[in-house]
Amino acid sequence: MLRLIHKEGRKIIIAFLAFLVALNFATHYFLPEQGLFNTLILVASLGGILFVMMFFRNPKRRLFTEEGAIIAPADGKVVVIEETTENEYFKDRRLQVSIFMSVKNVHINRTPISGQVKYFKYHPGKYLLAWDPKSSTENERTTYVIEDEDDNMEILMRQIAGTVARRIKFYVEEGDEVTQGAEFGFIKFGSRVDLFLPLDSKIEVNIGEKVKGGQTVIARVARTK
Repeated sequence: MLRLIHKEGRKIIIAFLAFLVALNFATHYFLPEQGLFNTLILVASLGGILFVMMFFRNPKRRLFTEEGAIIAPADGKVVVIEETTENEYFKDRRLQVSIFMSVKNVHINRTPISGQVKYFKYHPGKYLLAWDPKSSTENERTTYVIEDEDDNMEILMRQIAGTVARRIKFYVEEGDEVTQGAEFGFIKFGSRVDLFLPLDSKIEVNIGEKVKGGQTVIARVARTK
């Protein structure tokens, strides 16, 4: 059972459960005559702990791997597909694909391609709504650039905190070798991930489409070797 809960949520769930047990004990002990109130507190407590467990769930997943394919880094809905200028690292035109994660989605972030982390930077920032276009450059975020030498490709990926999500976790550093589908981070309570891809990428998803991290193909690139 514990393996089905992500490591980022285990301490939170234990602490929250302890609080709810104490709360229910206190209401039943000090307000024994308030049967309806105590029942409502119990029902709300069960709902609350189930919600938190659902958010931090870590379902078993068969990962999809393919050379030349760029796999979804997160569960969620595709909210942006457009050509834009990436100003932090590439400083040129790229295809941007953005995935919005609601509180109902699995919030594990996965590496879209295998390769080496050529660039990493953490940016403190604001907490605008995750679907606000400014969130990509103004919110708290991390930026990764992964290079796949076999496909002669570099992609940039951003974890972006939202209004509710105020804690970004990341597990890789500059210089690390990463494997397609492996966990690279986690964002707590709703957020967004941006991908900046080469202009010749063939996009395989549409606006509004729901995708799954580690399974859905976001784009493919022409093989060079």
